[in-house]
Amino acid sequence: MNKFRAHKRWIFAALAVVFVGVLLAPPVWTRLAVQYNLLRTRVVYFFNPPSDAVFQPSGENAPLTIETALATARAEMLMTLAPAATPTFVPTANPSIAPTITPTAIPAQVILPGVVYVDQHGRWNYCGPANLTMALNFWGWSGNRDDVAKVVKPGSPDLKLDFIQRGLPDKNVMPYELVDFVNLQTTEYRALSRYGGNVELIKRLIAAGYPVIVEKGYYERDYTGKIDWLGHYLFTTGYDDARGGFIVQDAYLKPGKDLFSPYDEYEDGWRSFNYLFMVVYPASREADVLSLLGNWADESWANSRALDLANQDIARLSGNDLFFAYFNEGTSYVALNQYADAAAAYDTAFDLYSKWDTKKANRPFRMMWYQTGAYFAYYYSARYQDVIDLATTTLTKTIATPTLEESLLWRGRAYYALGDTNAAVKDYRAALQVHADWFPAAQALQELGLQP
Repeated sequence: MNKFRAHKRWIFAALAVVFVGVLLAPPVWTRLAVQYNLLRTRVVYFFNPPSDAVFQPSGENAPLTIETALATARAEMLMTLAPAATPTFVPTANPSIAPTITPTAIPAQVILPGVVYVDQHGRWNYCGPANLTMALNFWGWSGNRDDVAKVVKPGSPDLKLDFIQRGLPDKNVMPYELVDFVNLQTTEYRALSRYGGNVELIKRLIAAGYPVIVEKGYYERDYTGKIDWLGHYLFTTGYDDARGGFIVQDAYLKPGKDLFSPYDEYEDGWRSFNYLFMVVYPASREADVLSLLGNWADESWANSRALDLANQDIARLSGNDLFFAYFNEGTSYVALNQYADAAAAYDTAFDLYSKWDTKKANRPFRMMWYQTGAYFAYYYSARYQDVIDLATTTLTKTIATPTLEESLLWRGRAYYALGDTNAAVKDYRAALQVHADWFPAAQALQELGLQP
């Protein structure tokens, strides 16, 4: 009997070891982490619907104190030191909506060969790494989506369990991070991004052999059946004028390879991100790309064109779409370093956001996850409390956990400008817990004489 019990104990012990081993297996932990985050998010959103959160800007400048005067002086210095675009020509004050490109006939249909589809399945918030991997693989790069993610969304420095998905809480990778990855982490490839693109330009680039990444918005039903707005990167690899649309690779959808996207739907979603596009290309072909871009090669011209497009959209759109048009106006003004005008545009956008017709769709509460121009506009207009209020609304009411490093950084800067150094330091350190070694937050601490 004792011998039988001893065997039983050994059997249970062995089963326990197997169970723990399975539980500790990387795929299991990854799935558990993702499912836990999904469940937690749904619980938080059930009690506090993120679409109900509305930011109301005060429009007030910070009271003049020594701290705010120093912060304003520092902001003006940073604006002065900001690198300017190197134009190939002098842009006009009001660029034509029909930009100058040497007219060259292009085929009615082009589908680029050699595209290797990469999905974001099995990962969380991997749209950026997946799309950039497709763009680089097209030119022969041998890396994969995880190689990109190690740099653009490295996660917390305290996360020692490498088998849990890297950067799991990091909700978004900004376009500049993708461009920087190509330009700083590779030697044989280059990348650039511009605002204010159009369908004809994308077709021209594809016809010349260059696929394009765009950032766009789209609507889908959430698990409750409500219609939500989300942001997404889309790899565009062909077009067909007879059918009236682009051929795209969607890393999110199943299946997502070689999908057809009608021009009007493509452009409608693209508007949400100020018609931003990215081109990845071999460094040896840079002159060719700049020639194809025409006036868009000059970033200042592209920003002015985007502003012109936003104003045209404001004149012709109505309803919920007007929010995106005014938001684009603010984004374009920020890109042109015209911060007071940008702040006024964002004020109008947020007012329209508060009046959003929720019968058609939930408010696009993720907007500040993807685009941070409003922080620039309010901060450089000395509207520090508006920066704090917008960041706090974003961090505490639109997301289940405050894991948006950009919002933490800008709130920290605004706290510091108003003299609350302790709160600033707390936010800077929190940003580094989302994105290890992130330069802006590390630099902010170093400027205070602190170690990141």
